[in-house]
Amino acid sequence: MFNQRVKIKQLLSGTDSASAVGSEVVVMGWVRTFRNNQFIALNDGSTNNNVQVVASLGEFDDALLKRVTTGASLKVKGIVVESQGKGQTVEVKATSIEILGDSDAEKYPLQPKKHSLEFLREKAHLRFRTNTFGSVFRIRHSLAFAVHQFFNERGFLYLHTPIITSSDAEGAGEMFRVTTLPLEGAPKNDKGEIDFSQDFFGKSTNLTVSGQLEGELGAMAFSDIYTFGPTFRAENSNTTRHLAEFWMIEPEVAFNDLEDNMNLAEDFIKYLIAYVMKHNADDLAFLDTRLAEEEKQLPTEKRSGLGLVEKLKFVLENGFERITYTEAIDILLNSNHYKKKKFQYDVKWGIDLQSEHERFLVEQHFKKPVIVTNYPAAIKAFYMRMNDGCEPGKETVAAMDILAPGIGEIVGGSQREERLEKLEARMNAMHIPLEEMSYYLDTRRFGSVPHAGFGLGFERMVQFVTGMTNIRDVIAFARTPNNCEY
Repeated sequence: MFNQRVKIKQLLSGTDSASAVGSEVVVMGWVRTFRNNQFIALNDGSTNNNVQVVASLGEFDDALLKRVTTGASLKVKGIVVESQGKGQTVEVKATSIEILGDSDAEKYPLQPKKHSLEFLREKAHLRFRTNTFGSVFRIRHSLAFAVHQFFNERGFLYLHTPIITSSDAEGAGEMFRVTTLPLEGAPKNDKGEIDFSQDFFGKSTNLTVSGQLEGELGAMAFSDIYTFGPTFRAENSNTTRHLAEFWMIEPEVAFNDLEDNMNLAEDFIKYLIAYVMKHNADDLAFLDTRLAEEEKQLPTEKRSGLGLVEKLKFVLENGFERITYTEAIDILLNSNHYKKKKFQYDVKWGIDLQSEHERFLVEQHFKKPVIVTNYPAAIKAFYMRMNDGCEPGKETVAAMDILAPGIGEIVGGSQREERLEKLEARMNAMHIPLEEMSYYLDTRRFGSVPHAGFGLGFERMVQFVTGMTNIRDVIAFARTPNNCEY
């Protein structure tokens, strides 16, 4: 009976009477190491800690023991005994060992030694079995659970927004087309363009870049909603911060302004961090040690200065710095970094802040997360609320970005433009067809209210909490330019 299995985390914690010293247990997992033809380190993924299985000499057939190799899967029945070695309080004295799946030791890619992250990305189907990725993905799970718990506790409604859509919420045009039309010989209309009226949906469709527009529709009835699902960007960015397929959390809240929005986002981030610190202490401790060892290889000026756990505690215990975009530009212009021409990209009012600018603000100037507000309207999306009283040529919108150490932007949001006339004027100026967005404008025609929302890139949040420097290492199977394995 497989359902008699005791998880190794449960066994080692000593919280279950069924796994007390003297009890008979069944454990299953994969062999990490087998030494002296007697001591098996078994791991089942519930924790980074292995349980030591003792196969007493002379009690098991040599042919069976030869099959106990790194990567092999075992079912072990045995007695829980006090451990004589260091590192754990109990171990299992095996009475029977069954090989569930053999593993050719010479061909198994994950030998018991340290592997580079680059190598493990090429073995993404097996990297879950390493301590690093065991910790990362257990933390990712906890963060996902905490997302739903946070919003549920606050009375939000979880809305599933479409993955296939005919709208471009960001207006960036970097979308993946969805079509059933043939790649060659696609039907054309009178203008010589592809005739999407003959396509499956009868119009041009794509994978969603955001669930925000649909989320706003829900907020106009339920007041507080959130979405949590996959989003897609056909952006040719081969960086440590970008993916073509990633997960986004997007709350939309009626009767909220920009300040309410900032407060919600800060509370949300702190809640997620607190949840992981409470429920994944062992995994965080492992990743903290790993990051410290990694940073020893860096020049002093490139080290973060704070350990991973120390950084997370600091974020929890301190309020986020809040500045306007104009104040951010002034800080950058007055910095020695700018005066010594160390920025790759120019700094002036009206630019879209680059990652190097964002990281300077949070890592070197404020040394904590920063919320930047009131960006130039010219570099922001059509749906963001225009600020009143701006001087000509310096129009701003009620937008906000949260910048985090080591990553840069982790949250982007805004108060939405609830005034029909101003929204239509902005859409006309940006050449967004009003007819196609009539459904969206209806929410401004019939009972419009001030409302706001934001998007948090889930992978960037996982990066921040785990200290992993490459976003490809916090998602199971990364989708990036020229890479779609599995």
